[in-house]
Amino acid sequence: MKFTKLGRAAVVAAAGALLLSACAANEPAAGPATDGSEAPESTLSGDLAGAGSSAMGAAQEAWIAGFQGQSPDVNITYDPSGSGAGREQFIAGGVGYGGSDAILGDDELAGEFAACAPDTLPVDLPVYISPIAVIFNVEGVESLNMDAATIAGIFSDQITNWNDPAIAELNPDVTLPDARITAVHRSDDSGTTENFTEYLAATAPDVWTEGVFETWAYGGEGAQGTSGVVDAVTNGSNTIGYADASRAGGLGTVALQVGEEFVPFSAEAAAAAVDASPRIEGRHEGDIAVELDRTTTEAGVYPLVLISYMIACTDYEDDATAELVKSYLAYVVSAEGQEAAAANAGSSPISDSLREEIMAVVDTIQ
Repeated sequence: MKFTKLGRAAVVAAAGALLLSACAANEPAAGPATDGSEAPESTLSGDLAGAGSSAMGAAQEAWIAGFQGQSPDVNITYDPSGSGAGREQFIAGGVGYGGSDAILGDDELAGEFAACAPDTLPVDLPVYISPIAVIFNVEGVESLNMDAATIAGIFSDQITNWNDPAIAELNPDVTLPDARITAVHRSDDSGTTENFTEYLAATAPDVWTEGVFETWAYGGEGAQGTSGVVDAVTNGSNTIGYADASRAGGLGTVALQVGEEFVPFSAEAAAAAVDASPRIEGRHEGDIAVELDRTTTEAGVYPLVLISYMIACTDYEDDATAELVKSYLAYVVSAEGQEAAAANAGSSPISDSLREEIMAVVDTIQ
């Protein structure tokens, strides 16, 4: 599999600053097609609910706005309640699709899925690629260089002051305060947390000995969801946290040491991190799960990256839900949908080859 960077021109207007739960009321008229001609009128109608990853919340805003612009009689809502909560709602049949920064686990796949037809396993489809930013709020400091061991030391409470030599030596031109660090983590089940701890465990195993987990199991200050972490870092003093890079805003950010260089986050560097990542072996038919290489030393790669998955049945109990999920997913993975997410969320559009692979699965939804 190979991920490549597509062009960055935005081809749809994304809904900005709207609550995702209010998207059902947003029913614009059908817009022009990408070639400038008028798009054919959609005959789709009905309601579709999704829930899950808050990291892909801005992308969901753009996808919903674009899709409803083409199909004004379809109402879609997305609750950015977190990956764990989204998977739980999908498993229980409360939503037609889930969004998750982590694939379904073996224990989850061993159970039943209320929305799916009997003996049908849902699939994980990688539709969103984004860097995870290490964000901080220190007066007068806009960016810092850190290696993985330093980040691991901060979040395991082994490095507790901003002027600690481990930070100062990597940033000789920065004046750091003699102030205690407040490390903020997600308090809810979070695929972002799983990706973050996976990065620490892979790249700094001697410092980060807590393992990989989706629910934070260490000290520090907890906050609900991506918005909660960003708010806590923003409103605090001498704080640090981790969040989807699209939400970094005006906060300070960390450039990661990769090999001999320090790499700031970017959509291009995130795409490079998954450029040659292999599939996870042993998954069921139609499932597209990616094994990220966190320890790469290739130039220009930002290895602290997440891939968010849309989780869907290939065979639904309800035909109307199947039709809506199939159509919505087709828009999400289209070039238009991917560019909409890139414009609104700063994500990296998926490659043509991955699009073809995902669409081969989407086409089987019934």
